[in-house]
Amino acid sequence: MRSGRIRLDRAVVQGFYDRMRVVAPAAYGAIERDRADDPGRAFAETACGRLAGSLDAAGLRALGMWAHHWCMRFYDDDTRVGVRLVREIARRAGLGWTVDELRWLLDQSYAAGPAAAHRFVLPRAAAADLPAGALPEWGEEATEAPRLLAG
Repeated sequence: MRSGRIRLDRAVVQGFYDRMRVVAPAAYGAIERDRADDPGRAFAETACGRLAGSLDAAGLRALGMWAHHWCMRFYDDDTRVGVRLVREIARRAGLGWTVDELRWLLDQSYAAGPAAAHRFVLPRAAAADLPAGALPEWGEEATEAPRLLAG
């Protein structure tokens, strides 16, 4: 691994965007409905919660990747609903995250910069879901993950 960077195959990255594109309309609609709703409502009772509850593991990973991308790309005070969605997905173990998905999530996190306080929530959860040693360049003792390039 030269200079701590790994480039993901463009076809793999395009596959991620294709999968996210499937959930994006429902995710965006759910986030917009939840913005207008009671912020204290239990997650399962929110539009995002109902959407997350309706998806299988692959769909939930795609939703998590989309929400993570959306929050990292448009990070501001108005992403609270999206950040909540990311946190809730991060709490679910056994989603079958792949090393490539984790690398993509990390790249999105680094692109956002330190202003996005929650930028490593989903990558850390995804890393915990991987078998030991699957991503040797990011040890548990690390405070930040390595910079990885997507596409």
